[in-house]
Amino acid sequence: MARALPAPLRLWIAALLLPLLAACSSVSGLSSGLTARLDHAGAQPNRVEALGIINDYRRSVGRNALAADAALDAKAQALAQQYATSGRPPARPDGAIEIRYSAGYFTFAETFSGWRNSNADAAVLAHNTATRAGIGGFYSDNSPYGAYWVLVLE
Repeated sequence: MARALPAPLRLWIAALLLPLLAACSSVSGLSSGLTARLDHAGAQPNRVEALGIINDYRRSVGRNALAADAALDAKAQALAQQYATSGRPPARPDGAIEIRYSAGYFTFAETFSGWRNSNADAAVLAHNTATRAGIGGFYSDNSPYGAYWVLVLE
């Protein structure tokens, strides 16, 4: 017959496991704006929440937050649509410091995760002179990947 662990040891183990359990629950607690699917005509990304998660990442690596920019959003949206219809990744627009693009991810959370987990893309997310951002997302059911995302930094 197995003996129960002493109460102080059980409390110590519980205290160690509590932060791990809390971290696991926050992973699944993403906002609906980040997990909304871009897999139907007319779907639009939640730009406020998308920029929020990018800025959270930037703060975690010691960078200033990016400001939202409606003109850059429009530029990124047009580039995402161009990417979906042409099948070719867009070139960096004049005046932009950097551009990131992605295809095949149906939520911004997935897209951001892919960028954050790529050294080259993460470096762009944390670009030290960027001050403004534009985010675009476009869905095309007649394309190989369906969902297309573009981030433009200035």
